Amino acid sequence: MRELIYEIGNSLRQNRLRTALTGFAVGWGIFLLIALMGAGNGLSNAFMNSTGEHISKSITVEGWRTSKPYAGYKENRRIYLDKKDLDYTSGAEWQGVISNVISATSSISVKLLLDGNTVDGSLVGKMPEHQEVEKIKITAGRFINTQDVAEQRKVMVVSTSHAKELSPNNPEAVIGQWVSAGSLAYLVVGLYYHNPNDYYRSCHIPYSTYKGIYDRSDKIEAISFNLDGYKTLDDYEKFEKDYGNAIRRIHSVAPDDRRGVWINNGYVRNINSSNSANMLNTAVWVLGLLTLVSGIVGVSNIMLITVKERTHEFGIRKAIGAKPRNVLSLIIAESVVITAVFGYLGMVLGMLACELMEHTVAQRGVNIGFETIYMLKNPFVGVDTAIKATLVLIIAGTLAGIIPAWKAARVKPIEALRAE
Repeated sequence: MRELIYEIGNSLRQNRLRTALTGFAVGWGIFLLIALMGAGNGLSNAFMNSTGEHISKSITVEGWRTSKPYAGYKENRRIYLDKKDLDYTSGAEWQGVISNVISATSSISVKLLLDGNTVDGSLVGKMPEHQEVEKIKITAGRFINTQDVAEQRKVMVVSTSHAKELSPNNPEAVIGQWVSAGSLAYLVVGLYYHNPNDYYRSCHIPYSTYKGIYDRSDKIEAISFNLDGYKTLDDYEKFEKDYGNAIRRIHSVAPDDRRGVWINNGYVRNINSSNSANMLNTAVWVLGLLTLVSGIVGVSNIMLITVKERTHEFGIRKAIGAKPRNVLSLIIAESVVITAVFGYLGMVLGMLACELMEHTVAQRGVNIGFETIYMLKNPFVGVDTAIKATLVLIIAGTLAGIIPAWKAARVKPIEALRAE
């Protein structure tokens, strides 16, 4: 073993250029693979984080304006949902399918006043379930609860931007304060995160409070609910079609008029987003595997050239008593050493590249008005994945050296000595 190690070291030192070229092919292949996978993971994480902030697994139905005439009515007719739509949604026809039915109100503009500080706002009636449905992030205090709704309490959850204008020195100090909203006062019980670049900002009050004070009609701005038992995309799309057509029939809206009765199917959007992320991951893996294959091909070509250049050397070795297995083990051992050392270096550099992306590209975002979208998020590759990829290239490099090594070991000494 000691003699083999000495021969390998001596051979690598005498053929520095060949060793460097082989090592570069191996290291570059691993480096590109890990860097590419890290960037792909970062893109996928950023995409899912961005969509996940807004996509919830629920369905929301809203009435708007019709886009075409139907049943004697003209187009551009305003559609309002009401109690009969709510009763139909939670009725026997969809028993066991639809659950957690909630409704939302419209909004009313008010001027908020606290200690001489004023700010424009709009009151919206909310149910406790809206926090999950609308992905509302509470930064301090709490959201509307069932007790608030049951007792029609005059409580309010305001945005962080509202709080900064009502109490510039200490925004969280508005919690527990009574804030004037028009002719009434509401107790602030919580703050929710609001992007300063988003123009629209509402103040949430209990649904029952809003309906009891500002809107005693049976009109409903929107209905939201969850589905139980469905699993596939076809199931969700079929439900959307059947349910949407039923609501459109109630309001004499054309079956294909999606603007008249608009349905936001969070389940379908969630599945489509997951499919898009999976496609992105698959594309990254395909590109990574192609990169790995190119590295393997590079190693194989270099090994073939190496063996051809050393044919004369192998002839001398066999002439002085070296057996075919000695030549075979020497070439394979050299291949293993080169791919292992440079593969490890490529892996380390690839991980450093992912770290560099995290501190540079991942910190740069694009503001689109209501939020900031980042190109990358956590662009890292698991250590186990990086090690597996390196081992694959090492094994491939070893296999790449077996075929030329086997041919070199079978060459007769007299023929090898004639080679130049």
